Amino acid sequence: MTVRLARRLAAPAPGWTARADAVVVGSGIAGLTAALELRTRVPRVLLVTKGELVSGSTVWAQGGIAAALAPTDSPAAHLRDTLVAGVGLCDPRAVEVLVTEGPARVRELVARGAVFDTEPDGALSLTREGGHHADRVAHAGGDATGAEISRALVAQLEAVRADPGIEVIEHALVLDVLTGAPGRDGRPGPVCGVTLHVIGAGSRDGVGAVLAPAVVLATGGIGQVFRSSTNPVQATGDGIAAALRAGATLGDVEFVQFHPTVLWLGAGAKGQLTLVSEAVRGEGAHLVDTDGHRFMPAVHPLAELAPRDVVAKAIVRQLARTGSDHVLLDARHLGADRLRRRFPTIAERLAEHGLDLATDLVPVAPAQHYHSGGVVTDLVGRSTLPGLYAVGEVACTGVHGANRLASNSLLEGLVFAHRAAHNIAHRVESGALRPAEPVERPGAEALVAGAARSRIQRIATDGAGVLRSAAGLAAAAAALAGVRTDAHRAPDGDGSQPVAGPQVAEWETTNVHQVATVLAATAATRRETRGGHLRSDHPDTDDAWLLRVEATLAPDGTLTQHPTPLT
Repeated sequence: MTVRLARRLAAPAPGWTARADAVVVGSGIAGLTAALELRTRVPRVLLVTKGELVSGSTVWAQGGIAAALAPTDSPAAHLRDTLVAGVGLCDPRAVEVLVTEGPARVRELVARGAVFDTEPDGALSLTREGGHHADRVAHAGGDATGAEISRALVAQLEAVRADPGIEVIEHALVLDVLTGAPGRDGRPGPVCGVTLHVIGAGSRDGVGAVLAPAVVLATGGIGQVFRSSTNPVQATGDGIAAALRAGATLGDVEFVQFHPTVLWLGAGAKGQLTLVSEAVRGEGAHLVDTDGHRFMPAVHPLAELAPRDVVAKAIVRQLARTGSDHVLLDARHLGADRLRRRFPTIAERLAEHGLDLATDLVPVAPAQHYHSGGVVTDLVGRSTLPGLYAVGEVACTGVHGANRLASNSLLEGLVFAHRAAHNIAHRVESGALRPAEPVERPGAEALVAGAARSRIQRIATDGAGVLRSAAGLAAAAAALAGVRTDAHRAPDGDGSQPVAGPQVAEWETTNVHQVATVLAATAATRRETRGGHLRSDHPDTDDAWLLRVEATLAPDGTLTQHPTPLT
């Protein structure tokens, strides 16, 4: 079926305008790093964040950040483990950048004030997670690594708040990426800023426009596309949807990582669920089914420390065999003192549900956790649109391929945000990035009623969740096509009132709908099982699909797909 999506959100005209040399959207590890690196390199930087500075997915990261920091480890070994986890679809050049520059970037984090856990001799304490063959995961506060990194970077930013060269706008939802006049070949024009809606008071409230020759998307993932996820409520795919509408190329959208061990709270659970970090299995916890059988040693040589897609698939198959809806995580043999010292955050969250790692078998099941695809970028974060950069989870750098290696995500955000910032600074200084005036893009505008979100999430979960098939994906695509995308207008002739006007819930739900639509389409295209993409009707990995499925919107809003050989 032909899929058409709107090229812009329905929104009021901007009521105010600001100008900058670069605008960074997002305040996780990638956005904060980009903003701090840009601050001293270009005259004016504007950082936009959807909530407060301490928000987003980084703060929830439990396990740690992976880098070859031990004398017995090496970037080459880290590269090998990453390529294996990516199941043939990683870009080796991007992975080499990640693993060779990663150790220096982590040491810079320490210099910026991040306090990691250490051994008695002062060396960084390193642990092992799924898919790693060495202890290379640095952690902080036991299981609060993301929170500590976020704290340190926010403190750095707060220290320069008075700097006239940087401005922070909190509680701001980015609506659309602005583009200039298209080229003679019909391709989208250069990026020249963003429109955003600020919930606040004063001169920066309501819908406005930030004009800048460089836009850095660091908006995180797509978790709220699904009924249950470990992602925060802000993860509504805003950046990936805005990039798509502007004409950027997306890649690997079908590869969604479902974390194997998310606290199971019943079939009706929804929203942000509690993650039981892979690091618990790294310390020696086992998975057993509801018959008490430990099943992972028969599945993979690394048993519970196999790559996440392997563990998630094994759990799904074990659920089918036992007729259950969850398995159990057994860490009781590790001892109460060790567990509470190493995993204080997890212990606290489990206690809220009456569970204790030291004495209880913890019910777990896979739930959406990470998106390996996103806006296609090169090795310095540049998208296919001039002036548009993407870093962190919103980007498709080629590092993850079909499945992210545990704890590579924080490192990816750190390394590629640093690279993007330096590239932007060089191009601004050289005049390669220049201000341009935005023009209205052709095509329809869209607005989906906020009330439709739960329906969209159900469609995405049922059709494009852990287990997929041609029939299920076709049904999902048809159901998504039936969702009204003009919620601000009344149906012709029936005299009814508009379902909803342009506002935050509607804008977010429109993004959720567009991302779910692209996901269903690309998942239907890839007729094999690989990494985070499991097709029940194509259960084997097929070398004919050693390709990246790329997706773009034509000027009329038609979704086009391009299976592209890896370079």
